[in-house]
Amino acid sequence: MRIIIILFACFLALNLSVIAGENSVQNQEVYAPCLDQEYLDKELISDLFGCIERGVPLTYNPRIYGFIDYFVNRDRAYTQRVIDRSYTYFPIFEEEFGKRGLPDELKYLSIVESGLNPKAISRAGAGGLWQFMPSTGKMYGLKVDYLIDDRLDPYLSTVAAAKYLESLYRQFGDWELALAAYNCGPGKVRRAIRRSGYKKSFWEVYPWLPRETRNYVPQFLAFVYIMNYRAELGFYDESGEYLPEFKTITVNQNLDVETFSKSLNTCYEDIALLNPQIKRGLIPIQRKDLQVRIPIECYDLYEENKDVILARSSELDEQKKHIVATYDRTSTYGKEKHVYKVKSGDVLGRIAEKYHVRVSDIRKWNNIRGSMIRVGQRLAIWKAPGYNAMASNTRVSQTPKPVPGSKVHVVKYGDTLWDISKMYQGLSIEKIKSLNSLKTSRIKPGQVLRIG
Repeated sequence: MRIIIILFACFLALNLSVIAGENSVQNQEVYAPCLDQEYLDKELISDLFGCIERGVPLTYNPRIYGFIDYFVNRDRAYTQRVIDRSYTYFPIFEEEFGKRGLPDELKYLSIVESGLNPKAISRAGAGGLWQFMPSTGKMYGLKVDYLIDDRLDPYLSTVAAAKYLESLYRQFGDWELALAAYNCGPGKVRRAIRRSGYKKSFWEVYPWLPRETRNYVPQFLAFVYIMNYRAELGFYDESGEYLPEFKTITVNQNLDVETFSKSLNTCYEDIALLNPQIKRGLIPIQRKDLQVRIPIECYDLYEENKDVILARSSELDEQKKHIVATYDRTSTYGKEKHVYKVKSGDVLGRIAEKYHVRVSDIRKWNNIRGSMIRVGQRLAIWKAPGYNAMASNTRVSQTPKPVPGSKVHVVKYGDTLWDISKMYQGLSIEKIKSLNSLKTSRIKPGQVLRIG
């Protein structure tokens, strides 16, 4: 009889929610009748934590209980969503972490970072499942530009995250401190350790850490518990989202992904799901040896008709040609030719600064190998239509603005580090390079730079 009553209550709650047209927050309650309240008992949770096989210390305290209660009761829809997504991405994490001998629990960190959304971009400019800033991502081999963002690639970013976590653990010898450093940076964790009197554990240095980090590690530990006991906590566990099986090909040309998908007799959405790093449906020829995943059932068709498919997919319409040309600063597509006559005392660097281009651009346009130019030589300079060299020299002479709250600048076409350094107060080229770990002055449209 008790079972019948419980089943009837579940049925009634489900139908009432449909009739009432409840919003997403109310819909979370659909799962609540199946929740075993014992698994939210403050005393019992401590014992249940001890039953989880672990490589990361699983501390339990009221702070962690607060997050468990929040994600189980108040934001069930979000928790259900990440459970569904875990089927897509956890196998990738488990394989990479397993190869490196890293604790399996580290896979739950991506929930805290991105909600398992590979296209997540934070207000600070961090991106992907593991929320790498462009500068940190570059340190671990992740290239970021206007068309392709390796941070959004689930496989490449997971390799980078594993390497970074390994490095942080080697520095601190403690997983909770390593996780804290992943969030706020190793420098801030070392500062907290010093201020605590050189204590050795996360909870001992907790008061000296940034507020976000004080929430970050407890939230991670809360999800370790929730994900291990999700069935007992009443979450539906059979609607997982899986990636299609795929094969990987190498692309070294301009490629329109929509045309490519049609040529493979598959839908664009499947290619986009497998390749979230391709941000605008275009692959530029400048991006060499790009690994692209295609559904496994399309692979034989691709191999049999590779040349035809790639040739067809390389044909871009005018709008897409313009996008690729914008990506490649040296492209002359859609630009007007300016001719500069070299004067006595001129050097390539000064001419490049005058036109807001790079020295390498001038070299390529004029087939110059070194830096030697002669008086009277005519140099071709390609700029967007309507560009005025004299007017452009005054565009950065305005009063510098304060650094915005986001502390980032998105590079626009024609921007140079010198331009950007003059736009904001207290900024220099050297500071921009330091903040973004830049070894050269090369930047690209769409690139996100830290400026504070």
